[in-house]
Amino acid sequence: MERWHGLQAVPTGWGHCVVTIGVFDGIHRGHQSIIAETVALARAQGVPSVLITFVPHPSEVVRPGSHPPQLTTIVRRAELVESLGVDVFCALPFTLELSKMPPDEFVHSMLVDRLHTSAVIVGENFRFGHRAEGDVELLRRLGRTFGFSAQGATLLAAGETPLSATYVRSCVQAGDMDTAADVLGRPHRVDGVVERGDQRGRVLGYPTANLRAADWAAVPADGVYAGRVVALDEWGRTVDAPPLGVAAISVGTNPTFDTRTRRVEAYVLDFDADLYGAGIGVEFVHRLRGMVRFDSVEALVGQMELDTQQTRELMG
Repeated sequence: MERWHGLQAVPTGWGHCVVTIGVFDGIHRGHQSIIAETVALARAQGVPSVLITFVPHPSEVVRPGSHPPQLTTIVRRAELVESLGVDVFCALPFTLELSKMPPDEFVHSMLVDRLHTSAVIVGENFRFGHRAEGDVELLRRLGRTFGFSAQGATLLAAGETPLSATYVRSCVQAGDMDTAADVLGRPHRVDGVVERGDQRGRVLGYPTANLRAADWAAVPADGVYAGRVVALDEWGRTVDAPPLGVAAISVGTNPTFDTRTRRVEAYVLDFDADLYGAGIGVEFVHRLRGMVRFDSVEALVGQMELDTQQTRELMG
């Protein structure tokens, strides 16, 4: 899969293509359905499939400070898109100028002049252009003018709830990792770099990897979770190897020690290598319990033993 940063990366002599556009944070099952339609149509037409996403999140540009919790880094998003068979992943810088572009100018400049688009597939709730004035019907009309087809894909739903990144974020923030995984099609993961913490876990016999999460990461609700830890390379890409191991993961401020900093700490079972400075991804699979303040260190260690045992049982 080719990776483009902006449409200035379009190669000379580029022909036609089928395009899908959206933020695609999380690449959940709803996104996967839209992407599958795009890839299938591109193959039927014998042209490349192109996915356009935006960096940063448009809301951060239009309303600074309103960036929603991020389900996937842009690197992770590209990995997931590649696994779905997309030919080109384009991370389009979202600027204030782009946000003010009228819908017809956006379509002509981005889709017609640059990409020579033959077809566009988007979610049926897709909006574009200045003040989100454009919708799927306008996209169809512009397509008839400029010579491409446009369709709005039906959104998948869980019961009466449409599958969306907003829905996944609400599940993650509530600690409902089972529902989040059902919508995503995989466990929710938080990526980052291991940094030195208080090293209190090592003293207690449970050395943890203290994660400095990526900016705006969607960190689950405070509590203890069972999950896995995977290795990332220097660019934040998943290393193509088995996970580093099953992990008992703590999220919160550690009230037993009156710690005020909220942290993600993963105790990787049966693993003793030094991870400081390494990139890792922490997958949250099951929520074990909420965060509790213990009356003594001994009581905390006893609970950690139970958490570890339960993690081993749940994760097999």
